[in-house]
Amino acid sequence: MDHEQNQGASLLPLLQLLWLLPHSWAAPEVPTPVWRDGLQNHTFLHTMYCQNGTPSLGLSEAYDEDQLFSFDFSQNSRVPRLPEFADWAKDQGDVSAISFDKEFCQSMIQDIGPQFDGLIPVARGFPVAEVFTMKPLEYGKPNTLVCFISNLFPPTLSVNWQHHSVPVEGVSPTFVSATDGLSFQAFSYLNFTPEPTDLFSCIVTHEIDRYTAIAFWVPKNALPSDLLENVLCGTAFGLGVLGIIVGTVLIIYYRKPCSGG
Repeated sequence: MDHEQNQGASLLPLLQLLWLLPHSWAAPEVPTPVWRDGLQNHTFLHTMYCQNGTPSLGLSEAYDEDQLFSFDFSQNSRVPRLPEFADWAKDQGDVSAISFDKEFCQSMIQDIGPQFDGLIPVARGFPVAEVFTMKPLEYGKPNTLVCFISNLFPPTLSVNWQHHSVPVEGVSPTFVSATDGLSFQAFSYLNFTPEPTDLFSCIVTHEIDRYTAIAFWVPKNALPSDLLENVLCGTAFGLGVLGIIVGTVLIIYYRKPCSGG
């Protein structure tokens, strides 16, 4: 009985934090907007998560499920998923609030998590991977392969790339973001210069159950840029010659004297 009372006393400060958290972030009530015809509703997600896995802590910010930023807690700074978002990542005015969320999330894991270990079923999703190029495919022109992972929960994963079954070095960090249904998705990027014989594979391992998803990429429907230019020039030249021949035949035909009456 004393042990249960001690547990209850240790949880009391955290329960008070749970009560204070929504009040500390409460915003003044505003009238419900009336959407006019033609306007769309958009969603901005600011999601903090922590877990007993890799990554152990994360923050993602997404607009309509398109991830804008992750957060580097070692540098206390936002990391843009794409270079186009870099200017927006410079505003660091909410770093103190993010630090509070981080400490609160970790306290929940350390102090409350063990109380429910084995009592709450663990939800799991089997990740699905697909690979595509960021830009239209042209042989010999630098490009980026994107490995997109969906149906991810919890977000404990490792991503590895291979080229003809040989591990690839220098892969960029994996970006994890939440979706509207509070599942997760992830992106991994690999810079490369495509060749006709390429065979790439993105290997995704879900660390909680060691489930592995593999997506392959091979070049499809691509022409080398130099060959494409030659084909287009040759086609245009051929059509021009054909037009000259047809025009000459028609001129000769219509200038031919009529025979008979």
